[in-house]
Amino acid sequence: MGEIVGAAIVSHAPGIMLPEPVRRSLNGGEDTSLVPGLRRLRTEVLDRLKADTFVVFDTHWIVTFEHILTAHARRHGRFTSHELPRGMKDIAYDMPGDPELAFAVERLAKSRNDTWALACDDPLLPIFYGTVNLWTYLDGGERWVSVGVNQTCEADDFLLLGKLIAEAIAGLADRRVVLLASGGLSHRMVPFKALRHCESSSPEHIFSAEARAADEQVLAWLRAGEHRKVIDFAPEYQKHAPEGKFGHYLMMVGALGGDACKARGIPFSAYENSVGTGQAHVWFERPEGGSWSIPQEIHSESRATVRP
Repeated sequence: MGEIVGAAIVSHAPGIMLPEPVRRSLNGGEDTSLVPGLRRLRTEVLDRLKADTFVVFDTHWIVTFEHILTAHARRHGRFTSHELPRGMKDIAYDMPGDPELAFAVERLAKSRNDTWALACDDPLLPIFYGTVNLWTYLDGGERWVSVGVNQTCEADDFLLLGKLIAEAIAGLADRRVVLLASGGLSHRMVPFKALRHCESSSPEHIFSAEARAADEQVLAWLRAGEHRKVIDFAPEYQKHAPEGKFGHYLMMVGALGGDACKARGIPFSAYENSVGTGQAHVWFERPEGGSWSIPQEIHSESRATVRP
């Protein structure tokens, strides 16, 4: 039987791919906390857990008609970002995949009439920096499956896909899976003429005081393991344009039990700015006892449908 052994919200902000001297020049001689945070995540957590598969909910892979999961036996090549080739260019990548898991999710979706999923192994399917940037820092030979973030989904659609991914993992033998919600928090960027003045990691450059307050509230709830409050806040949070409708988080938490999840978030970075957007790494260790969720009889009060 497969199991989810850990999960994280992880920033893939383009700045992590800049050379260290450049990063320090943007931050008054200091480095962003995001880079050492990823390195610590690898050495302090992932090396210990010995997962065999990473599932990445990639907010830079926008899909429309159905949920899409990569189903390649292997993806390899060289990557240059269409968005920011100055900092992300000619990156060699080589990652095995987990087609058995991807097709298991597709089969589960086909058995329902309220969701749709496609496991795609087309060799020409593009790869995006929400996966490549994390792979650069976190790869240890694991299999990688990327999941697109569907721009037509509502919050409950994301939560349901996460639930199906958890069911697919449980139905496979000998799987140890880590979920990586690859994306930011509030995601409004400062205007073009101001960009060059807002490249440091200081949260003073977050797009607005209201967006910063919303991010900090979400992070506080995550640290406390209050996922129900984060899910219920999703409609209001949309005012601050969380990256990918916050779908990366919603799919991840859906796989961990949704609003019954009790895992406390452990910060692996400071809360930082990336040209107006909020960024952070937050790790979720599986609670003692092995269950991600509070039993339903303890956590049974009703919740209105969440629609971003």
